[in-house]
Amino acid sequence: MTTGANPGAQAATSPWPEPLIALVRSLPEYRRLWVAFSGGLDSTVLLHLAVAARATAELPTAIHVNHQLQPNADAMAQHCQDVAATLGVPVQVHRVSVVASDTPAGGLEEAARNARYRVFEEVLGPGDLLLMAHHADDQAETLVFRLLRGTGVRGLAGMPRQRQLGQGMLYRPLLSVSRDVLAQAARAAGVTWKDDPSNADPRFDRNFLRHQALPVLRSRWPDLNRRLAATAEACREAAVLADALAERQWRECTEDGQTLAVAGLGRLPVAEQKNLMQWWIRRGGWPVPAIRGWPEVLGQLLAAAPDRAPELVGEGFRVRRYQGRLHLVAEQPSARPVEATLCPGQPLRWGDWQLILQPAGDQPAPSIQVRARLGGERFRPQPGGPLKTLKNWLQETAVPPWERARLPLVFEASEGAESLVAVGDFWCSEQYSGSAPAAGWRLVVERDCD
Repeated sequence: MTTGANPGAQAATSPWPEPLIALVRSLPEYRRLWVAFSGGLDSTVLLHLAVAARATAELPTAIHVNHQLQPNADAMAQHCQDVAATLGVPVQVHRVSVVASDTPAGGLEEAARNARYRVFEEVLGPGDLLLMAHHADDQAETLVFRLLRGTGVRGLAGMPRQRQLGQGMLYRPLLSVSRDVLAQAARAAGVTWKDDPSNADPRFDRNFLRHQALPVLRSRWPDLNRRLAATAEACREAAVLADALAERQWRECTEDGQTLAVAGLGRLPVAEQKNLMQWWIRRGGWPVPAIRGWPEVLGQLLAAAPDRAPELVGEGFRVRRYQGRLHLVAEQPSARPVEATLCPGQPLRWGDWQLILQPAGDQPAPSIQVRARLGGERFRPQPGGPLKTLKNWLQETAVPPWERARLPLVFEASEGAESLVAVGDFWCSEQYSGSAPAAGWRLVVERDCD
């Protein structure tokens, strides 16, 4: 792993100011270094600094995303390749298609950003570090933009200096530097860049802030960046405290480490209920939905009658209530897996499940089929016990309704008849489980979350 650089003779002869080189020299450990390179001022300076500050002969790799949104998009991509060639830096150019309707708000800016970050996530490998050229003016712009959108303290914490991105890490070394400083350094070094024409289009909210609103604010408060940075730091601390509170309350309100007890959540003040719910959703890897009426939504989840099934719908997930608990459930595709044969020793993927039949003796391999519920299934959960319908057993076992239709049911076919030998990972016949299964074969059924 690389940790940074020794200034050495290279830095001493560099046309770039040492304070800027130092920012790119003091990086977190990484396996491979990438630089997001648009061809504009900020990323051009960052790429030059990354080359000037390198510790070894290994150069960073530039990555350019061509959104194909501007008439000069291909020319910009070629410019980036030319600059990289001049520096002797390897470069990757990725073409993407951007559709505004791909985002909840349907905004072209957000769609382009999402497409760009998807490329970064696909490219970064374990231990990789991606440098991005966001600077202090960008941070100020982000804070004002989020403030106008009505965000909370987490949004007003601004862009973090570093965060996880795919299998790697994103890092912003220039976040404390103003754009004017970068422009002065670039001109002094004789470096040229190309501005994206879309960055001047006032129809985009960020451009309006950048070119019209923020200059007015800076004319009154020249130290606007510093003021907003202090606000971001205060909000970042508040977000950390809110997370700490939510984590403590999670331990008090969960019995199984996966669901939230309605009674425990209901004892909290509404603000803390909202904080815990949002923390739980983020912890599950989902975006927190933009809900204006959180108190009403929480009230419906907590106060619904036992025979009701309220839910909070988010992007790719739902929070569902069942038997006094809230469940965070990933959205499932509408189509169910088709019936399949489980071959001995060959893992079978079936929806979110994996099944495998392992030898545990010298008996012949059985004929095993896997399918979803059709209705009317009956089996004996206990050896010698009463015959039960699967429907009643699932209710008695408190399997949530939304999971029942997607459970893999495992059947053994013998002498023209079939018998149910496993229900997901909730139950398995003694014939196929335990240290010495009577069938001579062991059935292993696991969910992805296991």
